[in-house]
Amino acid sequence: MTQGPTTALCRYTDDAIYIREKNLVEEMVGETSFTAAMFFLITGREAAPRDVAILDAVLVVLMDHGLSPSAITARLLYMSAPEALQAAVAGGLLAVGSQFVGTMENSARLLREIADDPAGTEAAARRIAEDHRARGERMPGFGHHLHKPDDPRPPKLLAVAEAQGVDGRFITALRALAAAVDEAAGRHITINATGAIAAILLEIGLAPEILRGFAVISRAAGLVAQIREEQLKPSGRHLWTAGEEAVPYDAEK
Repeated sequence: MTQGPTTALCRYTDDAIYIREKNLVEEMVGETSFTAAMFFLITGREAAPRDVAILDAVLVVLMDHGLSPSAITARLLYMSAPEALQAAVAGGLLAVGSQFVGTMENSARLLREIADDPAGTEAAARRIAEDHRARGERMPGFGHHLHKPDDPRPPKLLAVAEAQGVDGRFITALRALAAAVDEAAGRHITINATGAIAAILLEIGLAPEILRGFAVISRAAGLVAQIREEQLKPSGRHLWTAGEEAVPYDAEK
């Protein structure tokens, strides 16, 4: 007989709630941080101090980056439906994708490929960089339209991880890829925040396919801040007007 679906995340009784068999009230509330509890719920393993330190750094880095597409979306949605704050946050989170905030999963797959390649890290990095260059594809985890010549966030993120004593194989892969990307392009292209995040989250054993989830969690906090500011100092209508002025009507001739 085929067993039906099951869950191991949460259960409850008349007088208790359990998160992966930990009593929520007796073992978690007041005893563990949100970051550690989130790590435990998502991965099923206890968060070590280094896991918390690295994940905290990631969550802080990704919270906000000004009037990005996600922030603009949230503000415009809140302007349209102020009775539904949650809808504005949800709408903004839909913009966490392959172009903004959420590119770390693609970068992580490449870094794992480099780290696992029997040909060696440098050879694998060079092959991948040259292949992307030949196909005219942007390298995930590299380049930034605002921060030049270097994104200021990666050095700090990598330093946090190294201070926690991670193995370093994925950070090594990232640095090898950075050198290969520069060589293939004939100029310097910065590692961006998502590239560094991919490396350090791999270092604590997280799988590439779940990494964007942490970007979503972090950016949700930033979007709540954007909406709170919209409540106090509304800018949605200005953004709407600016959009109309920037994209004038032009009938087809």
